[in-house]
Amino acid sequence: MQDFNIRSRHWLIATLSALAFVCILSGYFWLANNKPISIAANVWLGYEPMFMARNEGWLNKDQVRLVETKSVAASLKALADGEVDGAALTLDEVLKARVTGLPLSVVMVFNVSAGADMLVVKPNIKNLSDLRGKRIGVEESSVGEVMLSEILQQAGLTKQDVTLVKVPVDNQVDAWARNQVDAAITYELVASQLLAQHAVKIFDSRQIPNTIVDVLVMRSDKLDHGHVSALRHLISAHFRALAHLTHNPQDTAYRMATHLGLPASGVLEAYRGLLLPDADNNFRLLSGQNPKLGDTARKLSNVMVKANLLKKNDTLAALINADFLPTDF
Repeated sequence: MQDFNIRSRHWLIATLSALAFVCILSGYFWLANNKPISIAANVWLGYEPMFMARNEGWLNKDQVRLVETKSVAASLKALADGEVDGAALTLDEVLKARVTGLPLSVVMVFNVSAGADMLVVKPNIKNLSDLRGKRIGVEESSVGEVMLSEILQQAGLTKQDVTLVKVPVDNQVDAWARNQVDAAITYELVASQLLAQHAVKIFDSRQIPNTIVDVLVMRSDKLDHGHVSALRHLISAHFRALAHLTHNPQDTAYRMATHLGLPASGVLEAYRGLLLPDADNNFRLLSGQNPKLGDTARKLSNVMVKANLLKKNDTLAALINADFLPTDF
């Protein structure tokens, strides 16, 4: 009887030890397959549904950390320095980074500019050819350079025909008020402030359709099993907020206003120049053997090479990855 009790005790200890090992092993696999991700993004209308998801508690902060930056350039630097796993960037910035060797893949499209990026001028400038000899304020960014290249081409001018003034977008209102520029390549939210100061819009991104696109990118080495859960959660949370904007625009405007630095009454007006692809339209843009975004990227790469913004065309290999888009929207 005593031997039986000893054997039973040994069996119980062995069983408990085995269960403990299984629990530890399960916990290890759970942690290995549920790694958090960090995403850099600046304040911008197209990214705001993602920020709204965070602010409303729809985004699990243990899974996704949003790192707020002052500009796309700052987000790109954080990505290049390895401080974050992904970022919200313009497609042209993605192409520039990839050509330098930074492995990036687009996993979602935030927005397509359809008027939000623009050239505003003083009232005495009536058409693009009148820019000859004028001071054009432009941000040191690929979007600014792409816009400038297209504007000058349509105006029949070169960079030598104008005076370029490097002005960060957050300084453009002050530069305009101080009469330091005659024109500015800008975008919302600053554009509305310039238009309120008697600036006149004479060119916008509707004239170069499907050229300026904002996307969510991830370092290609982070597109593994360990980060799948967090990335899909982030994208689903973004689409949840985007759906709220579509179905409850006034309520959404109120919720977004403070973070955007706009009155609630001005939020929806600011969105008028943007196309915001939902989950279905993201599938249309990113999926298939020849995704539509690939055509946009190829065209943009050619424009950038011609404008000396890229030394060579991007091969576009592994540029687009639609595997993380949700299937329940």
